[in-house]
Amino acid sequence: MKILEKKWMSLMKKQRQILSSFLIILFLLISACSSIPKNTADSCSIFSERYFWYKHVKKTEKKWGTPVHLQLAFIKMESDFDWLAKPERLKLFKVIPYKRPSSSFGYSQAVKGTWEQYKKENNKPLATRARFKDSVDFIGWYTNKTSQILKISKKDVFRQYIAYHEGWGNYKNYKSNNKVILIAKKVQKQSSKYKSQLSKCQKVLSTNKYIIF
Repeated sequence: MKILEKKWMSLMKKQRQILSSFLIILFLLISACSSIPKNTADSCSIFSERYFWYKHVKKTEKKWGTPVHLQLAFIKMESDFDWLAKPERLKLFKVIPYKRPSSSFGYSQAVKGTWEQYKKENNKPLATRARFKDSVDFIGWYTNKTSQILKISKKDVFRQYIAYHEGWGNYKNYKSNNKVILIAKKVQKQSSKYKSQLSKCQKVLSTNKYIIF
């Protein structure tokens, strides 16, 4: 009995070690995939760290016709590539933390209602706002619908962002909202920078064959 007990204890110890090792590896993988790139203002730098991301944005561009530089500029403004980004909480009496102003979350800062619509229309029940792949596909879907509903070109970063920020129904009122106009101009400027940067590294990224899917 003692021999069996020792063998059982030894087996359990090995299983715990294997499980611990697996959890550590899983944590490191998640951390590596989810951490914010070092230089979020440089598209070439972003993709040098996150080559999978380049595959995702190119897939979105091919599927929806939404330019890569637009996708990046939207995410830069919305979350600065923070996968867990949320709006800051409102404060009562300027001190006491209160509720958040919206349900925006993740890379794209999509709100719950619009995200649910995206999942339903695209048959993606497991899509999550904390996943880059899903987030850029969401941006592609949204800009495509903006193009259909408001007749705004997907190349028109300025107006596409206003529709993204304000919603399709409220887009018509943007001219009286100076704050939104200024933000949209920033996004447009950042998009132009990304586009210029990509022209210098896109050839290398496109011919990289060491990751295939």
